[in-house]
Amino acid sequence: MNDLGATVAGGSLLLALPIALLAGLVSFVSPCVLPLVPGYLSYVTGMSGDPRRGRMVLGSALFVLGFAVVFVLGGALFGSMGSALRGNADVITRVLGAVTVVLGLGFLGLIPGLQRDFRIHRLPAAGLAGAPLLGIVFGLGWTPCIGPTLAVVLTLSVDQGSAARGAVLAFAYALGLGLPFVLAGLAYRKALHTFKAVRRRTVLITRVGGVMLVAVGLLLVTGLWGDMIAGLQGWVGGFEPVI
Repeated sequence: MNDLGATVAGGSLLLALPIALLAGLVSFVSPCVLPLVPGYLSYVTGMSGDPRRGRMVLGSALFVLGFAVVFVLGGALFGSMGSALRGNADVITRVLGAVTVVLGLGFLGLIPGLQRDFRIHRLPAAGLAGAPLLGIVFGLGWTPCIGPTLAVVLTLSVDQGSAARGAVLAFAYALGLGLPFVLAGLAYRKALHTFKAVRRRTVLITRVGGVMLVAVGLLLVTGLWGDMIAGLQGWVGGFEPVI
């Protein structure tokens, strides 16, 4: 079994992947992403009139591909750092856990300064050709709402200790963030009504996301994250298929 397969079977990715996927979804419904979705979709298709479904889906998929590449490369980089620093894994995990707690509190608006906007405002040309480039700009910009949730995924990438696992976790995050974009392109008009309903609950969603980040950070700081992985490894290792 290769390294990645052994990791999945061992339980560490089984525990981290759902968190990464959920972090991406929380980023999508956050106040500084969701309201901009209609604008992004119109921009990447280069259309201001009545949208065509095929063009919307293609444009949104290319846009998602752009920021997915950025996140996967970042995850691989952080994962490789974790591998190089494995001798001090316990200390590093606890420090990154503390950083995750701070970012979670910032996501909740409890720490001034972490809500500052760092977006890149110079955009590529509108249309399908510029869609992946806009996705790259979106990924590199790391708006305040994306930063804390993506940070917890990168933290888990370091904790997992390999470039491959870091890339997989970052891809799961990009999937959680990107699939709603593609689905919105598939059902553009219906999605607009859904977004309006979700925006009325952005405060609740933000609080849930912040609590999730703080909880993961505390698990890392206290060492309970490692205990949970060890328990899951034992459960997976003792599983015997019926057939």
